[in-house]
Formats: sequence, structure tokens, C-alpha cells
Amino acid sequence: MADSNTKELVFVPLGGVGEIGMNLALYGFGPARRRQWLMVDCGVTFPGPDLPGVDLVLPDIRFVEAERANLAGIVITHAHEDHYGALLSLYERLSPDGSMPVHMTPFGAGMLKAKAQGEQGAPDIPVTTYDGGDRFTIGPFEIEAIAVTHSIPEPMSLAIRTPAGLVLHTGDWKHDIDPALGPLTDEDRFRRLGEEGVLALVCDSTNAMREGESPSERQVSQGLAEVIAGASGRVAITTFSSNVGRIKSIALAAQEAGRRVLLMGRSIKRVVDVATELGFMEGLEPFVEEDEFGYLARDKVVIILTGSQGEPRAALAKLARDEMRDVKLTAGDLVVYSSRTIPGNEKAINETKNRLIDMGIDVIEDADALVHVSGHPRRNELRQMYGWTRPRVGIPVHGEPAHLAAHAALMRQAGIDDVIDARNGDLVRLAPGSPEIVDDVPHGEIYKDGRIIGDDDAVGVIERRRLSFAGHVAVSLVLDRQYEIASEPQVVAIGLPRQDVHGEDMEDLIFDAVVGALESMPRGRRKDFDAVEEAAARAVRAAARVAWGKKPLVTVLVDRV
Repeated sequence: MADSNTKELVFVPLGGVGEIGMNLALYGFGPARRRQWLMVDCGVTFPGPDLPGVDLVLPDIRFVEAERANLAGIVITHAHEDHYGALLSLYERLSPDGSMPVHMTPFGAGMLKAKAQGEQGAPDIPVTTYDGGDRFTIGPFEIEAIAVTHSIPEPMSLAIRTPAGLVLHTGDWKHDIDPALGPLTDEDRFRRLGEEGVLALVCDSTNAMREGESPSERQVSQGLAEVIAGASGRVAITTFSSNVGRIKSIALAAQEAGRRVLLMGRSIKRVVDVATELGFMEGLEPFVEEDEFGYLARDKVVIILTGSQGEPRAALAKLARDEMRDVKLTAGDLVVYSSRTIPGNEKAINETKNRLIDMGIDVIEDADALVHVSGHPRRNELRQMYGWTRPRVGIPVHGEPAHLAAHAALMRQAGIDDVIDARNGDLVRLAPGSPEIVDDVPHGEIYKDGRIIGDDDAVGVIERRRLSFAGHVAVSLVLDRQYEIASEPQVVAIGLPRQDVHGEDMEDLIFDAVVGALESMPRGRRKDFDAVEEAAARAVRAAARVAWGKKPLVTVLVDRV
């Protein structure tokens, strides 16, 4: 057992290690009771149908809140929502006085500023910008930013130096030898870090189940150019709004084919505005406005739009429902999905695709042509990273259990001495001594629901799920001074069948059950309004169960005149 004064280097993931998205990692250095902490990333994931009404899923940061006096700073590796999207929501919990430094690239800082302008009451976060190759110090951690390629401008890996050793946190990356935008992954710098000596490699696992190497972004650009050039009607291409290189490639291919470009979707417009300010969109003609669309010939327009994940309020879903005032798609037009399907979104995506197909619109996705490539490394690229950096310890992150297990097996096959199968909440001691999981800390999910942030009970999700399954019945009872029924009980059933299997009105059945329950109570018992409410609620649930087979949520209000 380590001495209580021994300075240890530890790693604690609070998100992204066991699921895709919601990435948040902590590095701690110092004695167990007096560690200083560095936070890397603060991301979100998106709710599925099991979280009705919830806007965002955030990492539970109770552990960091308890340690915030020892939190030295925050570094964001890049501006994807799953890496920075929770920052505005959680920052004030981490830094109530607004003094906690946050380090981001210029593009990330621009995206954060634009995002804050669209959120009421967003905190004013003090941001320090950094570029690839920069070095800066946060508490006991010396950080070096290393440029990599990914599907967004300015993604960074972080070399984190401490007195106990060097940790390489890859963030999201790939080894793209011909990217559409930005510098190459800095292979030379990774090799020199390997020569310096890497204690631990904390590495992206998203594509650890896929053999080979990812195609380059330039190949995708060529594939999209061929699709656009071969189309006879309108072309609509949906992609992730943060993929600036892809958006620029599509726009350049459209120009080459003699077509004008229309952007649709608030998030794409916001990203393009930030990218334009930073000089990433040079060489493009001005985009057309939606009210100009009707004046363009069908073979002279390309639409770049949101909605690749089937989001019902996104531009593509609205087009599929013919809900746009100025922009329409018709039979013979083409929709291209230049994106991947995020697990859990299959149903929503297929719903939009089927609507488009029913309209006579052709749909192309990555199984039909090279119109998308992932921004994450496949197995050969991972092997290259191991070879460049030669780490003693490997920790797979950024993935579901299947991805993490595949990556751990690959690390072991590659000869990495110690591979740690960590999950969210595990406290991994990296040094001194043999690396191992030595503790676990509070972790999990919290939810953003409108302007409220909290656990499932705090935001009402538990009862909301029950409402979506079995509906709600409200009963109003008024008693007179003798505790008799003063007026007819009022019953409102929401989300229940109107009739039972025999054709009897459901509200009438419930009404009879409430009256029967109340009349069966001795008058003295009716003085206890809690007892009256409980008896009526039990009667409602029992009547619904007999008539329907399900028990709804019930609210009973009792008053006396």
C-alpha cells in the first residue's frame, strides 16, 4: 500500500469509457488526499427514447465538484459536442466564481462563443487559446499540444508531463495522409515522444474493431464530386455540421460542377460562420439564401444541410415532411448521407430515408459510394501509434465495451506491457509502481431538461417514462361539511384508451370506481384527506388494470366546502 504522502499520478474517466460520447477525463497528481486535478474535455451525448423530453445527457461531475478547490484547469481537445458540449452547462458548478481557466484552440473558442450567444444565461468562460506545438502549464501538469487529423478543424492530442511520467492523451484522431483541411497528424513529434519515454497511452477506440486504415478525406471529396457531377436534379448532402473540411469539399465540388450552394440548418450555419472568420473557407463563392432557391434550375444547386441522424427538427427531416416554405425536393432529386449512423439513431434515420424514397428521391449512403469516412483510427493506424510512441501502459478510451475490449486485445497483441481495462469511474494509478485500478469514484449521467440540470428524479424522467407507458388520470373530489360527496367527481384521463374491450367508456369506469371507493369509506375515515386520496387512487389503478391491463399514474385532489 502506498504511503499517504506518496505523490501519485492517476487517471479517472467520468465519461466516454463504456459509451460513445460524453467524454470527460481527469488526471490527478500528488498525495491521495492532496491531489491536483486536470480535466480533459467535457462532452455530452444525446438522449434516446428512454429519456423522453431530455435535451442532453451530461457526465455526473459530483466527484469533480467535491474536488474543485484542487481542479487546476480544463483543456478541450476539439470542438465536437461529445468533447466540449457540456462545458456551458457545467462550468459554473466547477468554477462558481468564474475564474477556472479553460484552454481551447481558436476554432474551439469561436465555437464556444457562438454556442454561448444562443443559450440564455450562458456563463462567461475565460478561454485561453492554444495551437499545435504550444506548451503551457496547468498546476503540476505541463501540456504539449500535438496536431492530429480528425473530422473537425484543429483537433489536438495532448502530451501531459508530470514528475511521475509522460502520458499521451490522443483525443479523437486518425492518420490521414491527405486531409481536406488542416495539418497532417504530427508523426515526427509522436516518434520523438516515444524516444523521450511514454508512460501511458490513453487512446481513441472508436474504430478498434475495423481492420486496415481509414480512407483519406481527399478520397471522400473525390467521391462526392463524382456524385454531384453525375446528378441530373437537385443534390442535397447531409453531414455532421462540425465537419468543416467536408463542407468545404462539397462546396468546391459543387462550384466545379457549375452549381450554387445553399446551407440549411442553424448548426451548419454557425460552424461555417466561425470557420469563415478563421480563414478556413477561403476560395468559396458566396452561399445562396433560401429565398433564392426557387430561381435556380434543378441541376444548378447543391444543398448542404443538417439531419444526418434523423433529428426531427433538422433541415433534412423537414424537407422530407415538405415543411420548408422556400425549399423543396421532388422526384428525381438526390439525397446523399455523407455521415455515419450513431448507434441508437437507426430508427429515426430510416424514418427520414423512407419518407424521401416515397417522394421518389434517390438516396445514396456510404455503402453505395465513397461519400463518408470516419475521423477515427482503424487497427493499422492504432498499431502505427503504438510503434511511434512505445508506451509502457495502454488504456483504451472513447468507446462502448465492445470497442474497448477489441482495443485492449490489440494493445496486448502489440506487446504493450500493461493494458488497463478501465471504465467510467475507475481510478487508475499510473505511477509509482505497477499500474492498476485502485478505487472507484462517483460517476454516471445527469440530464439537461430545458433550463434544469439534474438526475432522472430531479428532472422528472422517471415519472415521464411511466406517463409515456400508461398515461395519467386526474381526479377532483369535493366533500361537504358532513364529508359526503358535494358534487360529481371530475375525472380526466390522458393517454388511456377511450374504451375498454367491451366498448365501455374508460372515464365512466374510472368514475364509478372512485365513487364506489368513497362511498365504501366510513364517514369518519373521510376526515383524513390522505386516506381519501389513497383510496381513490387505488380504485382508479384497479379499475384501469381490470379494463385495460395497465395501471396509470394517478393524481387525486380532495377539497371541502
